[in-house]
Amino acid sequence: MVDSETIDTKVSDKKEEFNEEQEEMNDTFEEAKDKYEETKEKGKNIADGVINDLYASIDEFKEYIKNMQKNADKKYAEYKKSTVQTIDIDLIETKDTYYIKAAVPGVSKDDVMIEAGDNDVTIEATFKAYIDEFDEEDEAEVIASSIKSGKCVKTVRFENSLDLEKITAKFTNGIVIMTIPKLIIPKHKINVE
Repeated sequence: MVDSETIDTKVSDKKEEFNEEQEEMNDTFEEAKDKYEETKEKGKNIADGVINDLYASIDEFKEYIKNMQKNADKKYAEYKKSTVQTIDIDLIETKDTYYIKAAVPGVSKDDVMIEAGDNDVTIEATFKAYIDEFDEEDEAEVIASSIKSGKCVKTVRFENSLDLEKITAKFTNGIVIMTIPKLIIPKHKINVE
């Protein structure tokens, strides 16, 4: 039979072995846990970096779109200033006279020019942009602009010749009213010999 001392030694050895293995497992677990925490932290930092880059990209894109809109508005305003726009008119005809009522709101009398030819009348007006009323130090910028600005021209052609000497034009409250008599050439009877 095996004596009790041998059994105690064997139990003690096995216990020591078990404790050593348990310590190794604890060390391995701690290393794995540390590695996991380190990997988790790296992943979190990478994710944070990606999110920050994404937000920065979105902010840059928003700024790009905003600048693009400003440039488009500026180009459109320049285009409106450089293009000839039309003037709204009413045209009435009677037996001997044409009447024109032209709307030029916000334009002064000095900014309206009228020319008449043999059978046409041209009305030209310069509409000033609202932004022009602000000083440069105000740093004002156009957000929306749909009111007519720039040089506007309207030419009206008539079937009859016009009596240029009798044309009249009156300017009142942004409205030009023109009276344009037709040139009536009397017919002369010619004697045949």
